[in-house]
Amino acid sequence: MTIEIRADNLAKQGLIMVMTGDGKGKTTAAFGQALRALGHGYRVCIIQFMKGRLYGEVLAIQKYLPDIDLYQYGLDSFVMRDNPAPVDVELARQGLEKAKEVIASGKYDMIILDEINVAMDFKLIPEDDVLALLENKPAEMDIILTGRYATPRILEIADMVSEVREIKHHYSAGVRNQAGIEY
Repeated sequence: MTIEIRADNLAKQGLIMVMTGDGKGKTTAAFGQALRALGHGYRVCIIQFMKGRLYGEVLAIQKYLPDIDLYQYGLDSFVMRDNPAPVDVELARQGLEKAKEVIASGKYDMIILDEINVAMDFKLIPEDDVLALLENKPAEMDIILTGRYATPRILEIADMVSEVREIKHHYSAGVRNQAGIEY
């Protein structure tokens, strides 16, 4: 069977999409969106805030999806919400600078800012800077913001918001982190 792929003749409208909520799967959903975009020939960049570990999705991108550019700005440790280490603030600031750079470059069709909502909530980066970044994005570029605690102002400017809500989690039953599930 042959599948014909054709592009619309209409100009693409870039969207601001938010994946938020207290449930599991926000990053996973955003990475699925990246995979879909890649299938249509889009150029994708992922910037992870507060993450420095080689999660399964990072390993898969490195091994199987070299056309996705991925940058991590975080350590392999938890950030203290009310007392972040200076290195955590600096890494988040560097991530925001990288986001400004890749958005301004025009090189990408889709940019995922993974865990940026948490970085704002933890006061690692200013919400006003993120809003300015989104307001100045190219019209045809899609940007996805993930993480709990999306602010009302971010929700207001977004074109699409999905809330992932926890109903039940295996942690409650004492099941530990598992490769391929949590990381």
